[in-house]
Amino acid sequence: QLLAPIASPPKMICLGLNYRDHIAEQNAGLPDDLIIFMKPRTAVIGPEDAIIKPTFVEKLDYEAELAIVIGRKGKNIRIEEAKRHVFGYTCFNDVSARDIQFKDKQWTRGKSFDTFAPIGPCITTTDQIGDPNNLWIRTHVNGELRQNSSTSNMVFNVCEIVQKLSQVMTIEPCDVIATGTPAGVGFAIKPEPKFLESGDIVEIEIECIGILKNQVIEDS
Repeated sequence: QLLAPIASPPKMICLGLNYRDHIAEQNAGLPDDLIIFMKPRTAVIGPEDAIIKPTFVEKLDYEAELAIVIGRKGKNIRIEEAKRHVFGYTCFNDVSARDIQFKDKQWTRGKSFDTFAPIGPCITTTDQIGDPNNLWIRTHVNGELRQNSSTSNMVFNVCEIVQKLSQVMTIEPCDVIATGTPAGVGFAIKPEPKFLESGDIVEIEIECIGILKNQVIEDS
């Protein structure tokens, strides 16, 4: 069995509203700084592991994200030094209970359930990835293309994210930073949202990394 490439990250830091096309589908304005929240490491699962849908969650959603894996500790990192602190990149699915997220008006509870942070299938290192700010990123649900974008649509690029986050907190080896999701999430689909149901298969694919595949099952 292929396990999560980082089984117990010290921190999982996630960005909201960091893709121009995702911001546009919500009729929102571009942020002038990072919007961040955290996920607990108990949410981590690997490729082919099941995403558990709690019985009381009615609006379960996916978010394809490029995740940065930190390789070197740092604080107040200069932007020109940011790349030296990155070990590599992986796929990340920011699974979200939208009914809870929107009811709470903040994001932590709705995104922190066990199994709500699939990562993998591997880590592509910085010397293998090419330009992390110009990779296509896609989501298929049961074979249907839902998200189809590029990391070039990020508001804040990889180096800017590392630099800005390090002003707030010390980043450490094996920290995972999820860089936001593009347009095409389930709750924003028109005319009717398309949320995840038990049995659905979600595939997150990012250029130069691979496919992160997980099936949704109902909590028993």
